[in-house]
Amino acid sequence: MVDTTLYAAFLVAAFALCVTPGPDMMFIVAMGGRGGPAAGVMAAFGVACAMLVHAVAAALGLSALFTTLPTLYHVLRWAGAAYLLYLAVKAFRDRSVPDEDAAPRGAGMRRAFWQGAITNLLNPKVILFNVAFLPQFVDPGLGHVPGQLLLLGGTLVVMGFLWDGCVGLLSGRLAGLLRRSARVNRWLNIASGTVFTGLAVRLAVASPK
Repeated sequence: MVDTTLYAAFLVAAFALCVTPGPDMMFIVAMGGRGGPAAGVMAAFGVACAMLVHAVAAALGLSALFTTLPTLYHVLRWAGAAYLLYLAVKAFRDRSVPDEDAAPRGAGMRRAFWQGAITNLLNPKVILFNVAFLPQFVDPGLGHVPGQLLLLGGTLVVMGFLWDGCVGLLSGRLAGLLRRSARVNRWLNIASGTVFTGLAVRLAVASPK
């Protein structure tokens, strides 16, 4: 269903993209820093699920709407920026000291998952990336173009989760070693809030080109 040469080139390009620090990775690091290893991994899983939604949308041709409807792009962009600012405010206001022996469970795990998913879903740049990147590795002569796009998108999702999950795990463990006092914990929350704010500003000033 796919050209093996194109697929091999895609794997190399996808790996380079996955290991290059970007907004999703910075978000996952911040989530791991705030909530610990489990929260970092669940945030990465949320991002991966959102990426799968983007991949399916690209395969169905829905993502192309953002290239023809600029208003839709800007609405999603501002919604994403507002959500990131909301997370930033929560981080800046958080003065709690987590129990070092307690891992986030139940609602905390679901919250980390949904925050990762929503942040990625509300980033129109991800949608435009799929429109521009995935078709470069599709061979229309083989047919089944939506299937080729879905395979490429699924591959990118798996690779991204494996890498981002490790990043979230390591950042959470490192933060756990640093959380020895309320003061250190407070600075970690401030750092996370700063990351969220920076991502919000980056998204707010982004252009569709």
